[in-house]
Amino acid sequence: MFSRLLLVASLSCGTALAWDHVFPFDPGFDIQAVASLAESLPSHSWEYGTAAETMLELYNVSLSVFSPCHSAAPATQLTIENVRSLRYAHEKIVIGKGANALSDGDGAVGDPASLGVAALMLGQTISEYAIAAGDQLDFVVNKAPRWENGAISHRVEEPELWADFVYMAPPFIAYYGLDQSNASLIEVAVEQCKLYREVLLSPMYPSLWKHIVGNLHPDAGHWSTGNAWAAAGMTRVLATVLRAPSSCVSPQQRDTWANDLTYMIKEIVDGAIMLPDDNGLLRNYIDDPTWFGEISGSSLLAYVAYRMAVLRPDVFVSSPYLEWAEGMRETLGDGHVTKEGIGQPAVNPLGWGDRNPFVTGSPEGQNFVVLMYAAWRDCVLTGTCDFDWECVGQDAEDMKGWVTQC
Repeated sequence: MFSRLLLVASLSCGTALAWDHVFPFDPGFDIQAVASLAESLPSHSWEYGTAAETMLELYNVSLSVFSPCHSAAPATQLTIENVRSLRYAHEKIVIGKGANALSDGDGAVGDPASLGVAALMLGQTISEYAIAAGDQLDFVVNKAPRWENGAISHRVEEPELWADFVYMAPPFIAYYGLDQSNASLIEVAVEQCKLYREVLLSPMYPSLWKHIVGNLHPDAGHWSTGNAWAAAGMTRVLATVLRAPSSCVSPQQRDTWANDLTYMIKEIVDGAIMLPDDNGLLRNYIDDPTWFGEISGSSLLAYVAYRMAVLRPDVFVSSPYLEWAEGMRETLGDGHVTKEGIGQPAVNPLGWGDRNPFVTGSPEGQNFVVLMYAAWRDCVLTGTCDFDWECVGQDAEDMKGWVTQC
C-alpha cells in the first residue's frame, strides 16, 4: 500500500492530532451527521463501493491515492480493525464468481468493481479477497461485453455504456495496476476513460456527457450525477497515475496520461459551470431548466474541483474552479442539509427521471457530500484552498503541519 497508517480520530475545529484527522473544519453544516447516514444508508453494490471509498478518503486519506504521503504502509496495519473503510467493505463484500466476484451487481459489470480497491487492500492480509479482486478484474477486463470501439460495457447482457461506469471500474483497474506494478493495467484504465468519452460526449453540449448509450436503458440527457460520476472516476485514475513510481510508469507515459485525463475532467467541469444553476445547485439534467437543482451531482463535481486543485494546481487553482466549488459548499450549508444530516433535495438514486425531489436521504448523495467535505478539508490542509485560520486559534500551525507528517 501507499502510505503510513496514523491515528484516526474525530476532531473539532481547534484540535490537532495526526495527518489522518477527520473533522477539523466546519463546512457550514453537520458533516458528522451526513457521514453517519452515508455509512448506514447504502444497500446496493455501487453504493457499498462508493461508501468504502468515501470512508477511506475521510478517515484514512493517507492510505488513498490522494495521500500527501509517499511511504508504504506495512501490510499488517491494513486490517479491518485499523481501517474503517476495510471493516465496512469486509461486511459488505459477498465473494462470488465472474461479474459478481465481489458483490451481486444485478446485471452490472461496473458496480461490483467499485468494491475492488477495498478488496485489494483487504487482500494484503486476507488472501480470499485478493483472489476475488483478481477474479473481478479478469471479468471486467477480459470477459465483459465491449462497445464497437473497445469500451467495456457497464451491463452484462449486451454492450451498453453508462457514464457511471467510469467511477466504478477504471479507478479499480488503475489501482490494481499500481499495486501490481503493471503499467499496462494503468494504461487500460486511462484508455477506457477516453473510449467512454468518445461515445458519450454530447454533440449538443460538447463539454458534457450523455448518461447512457445502448439499447437497454438509453438516456441521451446530460445527467448531472452521470457527468459527476465520470469526472470523479477520472480524477481517481489521475491520482493513481501521478502516484505511480518511475519503476512502473515512465515520465513520458505519466505526463501523457495525466494531461489526457486532466483535459477530459476539465471539459466536464467547464460544461457544468457554464450552464445556469437552480439557486446555486446544478439541475438534475444540467441543461434542462425544467429540472430542479439537486445535491448529488452538485456535491460530487465540487469534490472534483477541490481534488483537481491539489492534483493539478496549474490548471484548477485559477478562477473559476475553486470559487465555484466554494460556492457549492456554501450553498449546501444554506438550508440543504437538515439537522439530521440529510442532504436535500437529491435525485431519486434509483430513478434519475423522477421529477419528485428525493428528501429522505440518497445513499450516493450522502456520500458525495462527504467526499466533497474530505476534498475541501485536504485542499485547505495542503494550503491550496484559502481558509480563515483564526477559527482554530493556537492550533493553526500544528494543523498546517499535518501535511508533512508522513
